[in-house]
Amino acid sequence: MAFVNWFKRHVVVIAGLLTLAYLLLPNVVVTVFSFNKPNGRFNYEWQQFSTDAWKDPCGVAGLCGSLSLSLQIALWATLGATALGTAIAFALVRYRFRARGAINSLIFLPMAMPEVVMAASLLTLFLNMGAQLGFWTILIAHIMFCLSFVVTAVKARVMSMDPRLEQAAQDLYAGPFQTFVRVTLPIAAPGIAAGALLAFALSFDDFIITNFNAGSTVTFPMFVWGSAQRGTPVQINVVGTAMFVIAVLFVLVSMVLGNRRNRRKA
Repeated sequence: MAFVNWFKRHVVVIAGLLTLAYLLLPNVVVTVFSFNKPNGRFNYEWQQFSTDAWKDPCGVAGLCGSLSLSLQIALWATLGATALGTAIAFALVRYRFRARGAINSLIFLPMAMPEVVMAASLLTLFLNMGAQLGFWTILIAHIMFCLSFVVTAVKARVMSMDPRLEQAAQDLYAGPFQTFVRVTLPIAAPGIAAGALLAFALSFDDFIITNFNAGSTVTFPMFVWGSAQRGTPVQINVVGTAMFVIAVLFVLVSMVLGNRRNRRKA
């Protein structure tokens, strides 16, 4: 009876931990097989513990080049989508103009429709314009795809902002630019950062839109897909593990800094 009562009190926590474990299981498998020494092309069965792949992560031709290209595209797409998305979010929340409702609805279309629809539409646009498929078409496509996610994240933050804080700054003789930089931007920064991180993750991970608009250019997701047809190099698991560890460390550092900031405010 005591166990049943304890289980009822902690059932939500247990369900959450089990769900988290299920979500992290693929990452655990990737980490384990990054130390495998396969006997053949495919890295699907455990053979022998080895750190050779970690010592030479660029041992597979084209891997580091595609990884570098994906990081460049993700970085520039994040900057472009964040700048445009932030401006659009402020315009939709702070200003009243014609077709505002229609634009609000259109913003959600890239998130609601299948990626293949947007990918095919962008490819048709680029072909009609006579554009050469490659780095720039991928970048434009990624900015268009990530834009809606940034607008949604920033818009939610801007809608929760208290306009009286900006009015107080203006009462203290702060100009529009000074008010924006010292009051508005710091308050909106968490939403902007969330949108930027989401845009980076979506851009780096995207395959469908990239595959339609890449031409002969090979990004990291396309390299992984192509390698899987011939065999899966251990170095792919090494890169995946390294990125997962970096993301976890980034989240932990952000949490620690946030807790310190909250303690100082308290």
